[in-house]
Amino acid sequence: MDSDKSGEATKINIQEPKAETKGKGIIAGALAPVIVAAKAARRPRKGWKKGAAILDLVLRLSAIVAGFAATSLMGTTDQTLPFFTQFFQFHAEYNDLPTFLFFVIANAIASGYLVLSLPFSIVCIIRSHASGPRLLLIILDSVMMGLTTSAASASAAIVYLAHNGNSSANWNAFCQQFGNFCQQVSSAVVASLIAATLLLSLVVVSAFALRKMK
Repeated sequence: MDSDKSGEATKINIQEPKAETKGKGIIAGALAPVIVAAKAARRPRKGWKKGAAILDLVLRLSAIVAGFAATSLMGTTDQTLPFFTQFFQFHAEYNDLPTFLFFVIANAIASGYLVLSLPFSIVCIIRSHASGPRLLLIILDSVMMGLTTSAASASAAIVYLAHNGNSSANWNAFCQQFGNFCQQVSSAVVASLIAATLLLSLVVVSAFALRKMK
């Protein structure tokens, strides 16, 4: 009897895992890469918002430079011809034309606004998820873009007439006499158009940033 007992094979009971446990393990293993991919996808999105805010600040600083350049160039435009008569002195200044005066005022307002908007742009960098400052900036940027574009377009038409004249209206080109005046005015108009383009870029960047927040 003892030998029979010692010769018996030892039985080891191995319990099979339950189907429910198996299912949970399979689901967890399948979802793990998805969760990791979702977390990885969220990080670039946040980085994209901060990158857009930094680009906004760079464009805003560039627009400030262009706006102040346009204002100073037009505001200091003045030329007096070296010859004169007994009754006339040939002198040209920007405020002789209401269009150029409007140009100086419009670009000065836009440049001042851009300087005041810098703190809001910095807030968008620090708090990239904040939509309130971006919405305010996109509205005001659109207004300033329209103001700058209208001033630059009207002045560009006057500069064209100054260079080429209009025979139908009997307007003679006077840039042959006032060469320095026309050159400085033309440079101011180009700088203003650059500022308007940068403002348009600011509106586009803010619009994309707001769209990504949804």
